[in-house]
Amino acid sequence: MASRSRSRTRTQEERERRRQQQQQQQHHHHCYQPGLGPSAPSSSSSSPPLGSPSPPAASPPCGALTPPSPSLVLLLLAAAAAASLLPTGDGQNLVTEDVTVVEGEVATISCKVRNSDDSVIQLLNPNRQTIYFRDFRPLKDSRFQLVNFSSSELRVSLTNVSISDEGRYFCQLYTDPPQEYFMTITVLVPPRNLRIEAQKETTVEGEEIELNCTSLASRPPTVIRWFKGNKELFGKTEEEQWSDMFTVTSRLSLKVKREDDGVAVVCQVDHPAVKDLQTKYYLDVMYKPEVQVLQNSPAQPLTREGDLLNLLCQVKGKPEPTDVSWLRVDDEMPQHVIVSGSNLHINSLNKSDNGTYRCKASNEVGMSFSDYTLYVYDTTATTEPAVHDSRAGEESAITAVDHAVIGGVVAVVVFAMLCLLIILGRYFARHKGTYFTHEAKGADDAADADTAIINAEGGQNNSEEKKEYFI
Repeated sequence: MASRSRSRTRTQEERERRRQQQQQQQHHHHCYQPGLGPSAPSSSSSSPPLGSPSPPAASPPCGALTPPSPSLVLLLLAAAAAASLLPTGDGQNLVTEDVTVVEGEVATISCKVRNSDDSVIQLLNPNRQTIYFRDFRPLKDSRFQLVNFSSSELRVSLTNVSISDEGRYFCQLYTDPPQEYFMTITVLVPPRNLRIEAQKETTVEGEEIELNCTSLASRPPTVIRWFKGNKELFGKTEEEQWSDMFTVTSRLSLKVKREDDGVAVVCQVDHPAVKDLQTKYYLDVMYKPEVQVLQNSPAQPLTREGDLLNLLCQVKGKPEPTDVSWLRVDDEMPQHVIVSGSNLHINSLNKSDNGTYRCKASNEVGMSFSDYTLYVYDTTATTEPAVHDSRAGEESAITAVDHAVIGGVVAVVVFAMLCLLIILGRYFARHKGTYFTHEAKGADDAADADTAIINAEGGQNNSEEKKEYFI
């Protein structure tokens, strides 16, 4: 037995020696030295003949490695980094997509595999707990339900999504080495409440009102816009954050007019979780009365003696005017005029009724009035006057004057001027001075002019007086 064991050991040693010799022969066969050719023996003791060129620089020994250049090292490192970013595992690629969902709705999570080779797919939540391993659900959250499972896809639905479900979800593919990709669930929270509050409920025309529109508990914050009719208005916005929620308030200052009464001011919210969310506030504007006098009869604008006159005072205001009255401007109201509320009635017109009639109305905000100028024509008059201009005002009303009245006034003024000229002419004729010329009696007998005048004033009766009159 011992001799057989020694024989076996020698045999193994012989085989090992032969294998090493074969490797050395193969190495010398493939190693190339310049100038000698393959497998050429070299002698370190031999020297080149005299006069022969110097041998080339010694090459590294056969089998020695040449150190790589720095540029080659950088190129290899860049290639290695790029290769590490590429998915591995026999060409299989994981594909995921981010999900945006409104709170309370359903989110669908999908892990897809390209070039699948039936490797195991796994889905993990943000806490890295396994939701599904293949088609098995280890997690006890029943809101996760399997929608589809195959070798190339794992699709899961999450119902009744809340803020706490937001985060990164991981898809894992068990290849060599394993692959892992993540997708993000973003949860949107629509505004809980949208309301408009006014600084005061009722506003008088000309005043400024402040409106506040508030959007509560939204995520992300809302954008508030204001509209009145088709016109967009611009307010000042303030934003507050509470935990993960945002409250946004927009303040609008608006100067109101009477035309704004009953008009809706719209507060509209722009948010990715909702569409066409808005609320309205209807303006309540108080204003003093608007007064207008209408002529119901006669039907034609020309008012003649004997006609029936009926005027209506049309009043509009907020609050409703409670005090409506008629008066005659700069004169007393004729006794035969009948006033009943907002109506003024004259059975038979005569020229004594000419004048301006005013209708006044008032409410809590103020007082307004409108004037009507009446001119009564003869029964034979055919020229139609200008339309009565009846406008509301606080100081004075603009009245219409008939062209015939203007002509009459002009004629009276011209006649008065002529009469004044005649009277002035007669006045100057009567007060013109009297004098004696040199032809008067006494002038020949007088030594000088003064003596002649004295003689004339002395009243010589036998002299002839000569007088000249200038008009």
